[in-house]
Order: sequence, then structure tokens, then C-alpha cells
Amino acid sequence: MTFRDGRRELTIFDLEDPDSCIVSIPITDPESSTLAELLGASVVLSKLTELTDEPAGLFTEHMLIPSDSIYAGRPLGDTRARTRTGVSIVALVRDKKVIPSPAPSETIEAGDALIAVGTRPGLDSLSELIISKSD
Repeated sequence: MTFRDGRRELTIFDLEDPDSCIVSIPITDPESSTLAELLGASVVLSKLTELTDEPAGLFTEHMLIPSDSIYAGRPLGDTRARTRTGVSIVALVRDKKVIPSPAPSETIEAGDALIAVGTRPGLDSLSELIISKSD
């Protein structure tokens, strides 16, 4: 609780009577900030956990581009991944940097990770496609 004069208190209420305060503990501004960060972090973590609960039949996968892939050094559009597999490539990770929604003109390099969303058969097909070896 923050008062108009700037004082802050951590207040604990009775579960049986939410209007009844059991204890009130004065806290400093830094303590208030730390408490807000801790409580905020738990909310953020729970939201991130919810995001990993994938709908039935839909999966997300990271796929590394091997050095001998025929697509290494070529534009992403050359894979025709969505047309051929039904899978969407939603991001590309290169040197720990994320390229969200990569354009078909984005060149993919050996060692890049494709972040793809699709069905299990579609992801399996994409995996086979990107590991195709150059001659």
C-alpha cells in the first residue's frame, strides 16, 4: 500500500475477512521495488509457461541448417517450405540474434536455426528438406 505522503506498507489481510488487516509492515522504496520485481517476475514466468502449452497437433521446433545443406547461403524462399511442407518458419536465429518473421529474401546460413511451427509430419518433411545435401 502506498500513502499520499510517500510511505509504503506491505499489508496482510485476513482471508476470512478481507477488510481486516492482520499485520502491516513498513517498507522502503527499494524494498517496494524489489517486491514488485519479484511478484511481477512470477506473473511473467507463469505467462511464459502458458505459451509452451501447445495446442494438440501443433508443434514448434528449432532446426539447424547443416553446413552441407543445399539451402545454406541461399534465400529462405528457395526452400518453398510452406508450399512443400505446410510448415511456417516464424523466426531465424543467427549468432544468438533472432530475426522474427524472416522474409523470403532473407539468406539462410549454415548454423542458423529455423524456428518452425506446424504438424509433426510437416516438421519432419521440413527437417528432411533442409538437410538435403549439396552436390
